[in-house]
Amino acid sequence: MVEQEIVTFLEMTSPDQLRPPRPPPLSLEMERLDRGSVGLVRTTYERIGAPYNWSGRSAWSDETWEELLSRPGVESWLARVDDDVAGMVELDAQPDGAVEIVVFGLVPQFVGKGLGAHFLLMGTRLAWEAKAPGGGPARRVWLHTSSRDHPHARSNYERRGFRTFRTEQGARSGL
Repeated sequence: MVEQEIVTFLEMTSPDQLRPPRPPPLSLEMERLDRGSVGLVRTTYERIGAPYNWSGRSAWSDETWEELLSRPGVESWLARVDDDVAGMVELDAQPDGAVEIVVFGLVPQFVGKGLGAHFLLMGTRLAWEAKAPGGGPARRVWLHTSSRDHPHARSNYERRGFRTFRTEQGARSGL
């Protein structure tokens, strides 16, 4: 049986649309990763995506991960609580000023601890600060979420100020 999913695409067109949440119960620190962090990025991606059956990158080689992390406009950031990896956000800034939040999520042991809203705030601020290849400013931040993602994902995006601009229904594909 093929699983059906609904994919919702959301966007912000101004940083003024970003709505901060309550302060988090734990302190989050952001750490930018580089191409030398392939193992950490891969492991974190797998930990975040496992509960939601993300499979699109499961067969990637180290070289493919390095290419991604080296591509102009791509930034990968870890969220840490103390020394523990709590989550990851991956940004992809395009020459037209659109910045996609390609990956966003918490590792399972930090889900349900009140961190998601603040982590999204931090990740979205980083997206607005990202420079497109060529140095232009961000003009739009967008992402997509699936009905197979965490049940509170879409509502978190909407509470932070993202607005739906498209929905699609179809067979599940891996992220």
